[in-house]
This record gives sequence, C-alpha cells and structure tokens, in this order.
Amino acid sequence: MEKRIKREDLLAADPWRVFRIMSEFVDGFESLRDIGKAVSIFGSARMKKTNEYYSLAERTGRLFAKKGYAIITGAGNGIMEAANKGAKEAGGESVGLNITIPLEQEVNKHVTLPLEFRYFFVRKLMFTKYGKAFLVFPGGFGTMDEFFETIALIQTERVDPFPVILVGKDYWKGMMKWIKSVCLMEDMIEKKDLKIFKLSDDPKEMIEFVEKFYNKAGGK
Repeated sequence: MEKRIKREDLLAADPWRVFRIMSEFVDGFESLRDIGKAVSIFGSARMKKTNEYYSLAERTGRLFAKKGYAIITGAGNGIMEAANKGAKEAGGESVGLNITIPLEQEVNKHVTLPLEFRYFFVRKLMFTKYGKAFLVFPGGFGTMDEFFETIALIQTERVDPFPVILVGKDYWKGMMKWIKSVCLMEDMIEKKDLKIFKLSDDPKEMIEFVEKFYNKAGGK
C-alpha cells in the first residue's frame, strides 16, 4: 500500500518549492519575451476532430496567424490542437503551454514552441501576459476557470482591459442566460461587466474586433 504523504511534510517543503516556481517564471519569460503579438486560445481537450468547433478553432488559428499573430494554447488535444494546427499550417508561431498533471497530457504535434509547467498559476500568467486577446472556445471546468479568472481581473482593474471573446454562441447560451437572469438580477454584477467580453462565431469578426481595440488604444 502506497504511503500517504502527510500535509506537514508538504508544508515543510514549501520554502524549497519557491525555487521551482521561480524557475518556471524565468523559463516562461525568457522563452516568450520576443513572441510579439499573440492571442491565447482556450477550449476542451476532449473536442473531437469531427466537431464543428474543432474546424472553427483551426480556421481561427490559421486566420490570426496570417495576420501576424502567434497562437498560444494549452498544448493539448481538441480545440488546442486545432488552433495550433491552423497556426502552424499558416506559417505562424504555434506555442503550447503544457501542464504536468496526473492524467499526463502530451504536447500536440502542431506546437512549434513547447513549454512545460507544473504550476497552473504560473502557466495562467503566461497566457495573460503574452496574449493580446483571449478566445474562449467550448470547454469544461478548466476553460471556464481561465475565462472567469480573466474577466474578474479586468472587472477588478487588476489588469488593463483587453479583448476577451466567447466563441460558440449556442454552447455558451445557457451560461449567458444564467449570468443575466441570476447574477445581474441579484446585483452580483453590474450591467457594464457584461461588456468586458463579447460573443462571436466568426473568425474575421474576431480579428476585426481585436485590431479595432488596439488601434483605438494606440497599438498598446
């Protein structure tokens, strides 16, 4: 029988764990500092290649790459693979930020710049720091976590506003209905908070939205 690790042992190792965390920050900053303009694309690793959203993610990655954007994903299968595939085939930089988890995830073959992370919060920072926009395709808890944490950072003004797009109007409509009929009606959010992100299923419209945002902001 495998010996259970005591919580006290984990706490004792915390000071040394800081050095590993620091090394992940340094590796990420060093690898991505010259990436240029990029978009971060999120979505389910379980998405089948026959699904319409897989095709949409591939097309979106390709069009953004043609416009000179690097594509950053979580390096896995499904939506991530599709976006990396589109970017690579268009001759763009195809970045994959892989995470080490018990159900080990392999980097998909379309990633041209792979990075490995053990800590989710370090990985999330890389998405936010280097992605000029977030495109959130259909996904599960991980995808929703990335979406809600990001819009919370914008809402609380911990980061400057940047384009956040929910892709898949049909998929997200139930969540949107709940946000409007419960969160908004119960005064848990303000009406202006709904403007932090937008919905779109059109890659060309997404590109126009992102470029219009930065043209208006002076190219920042």
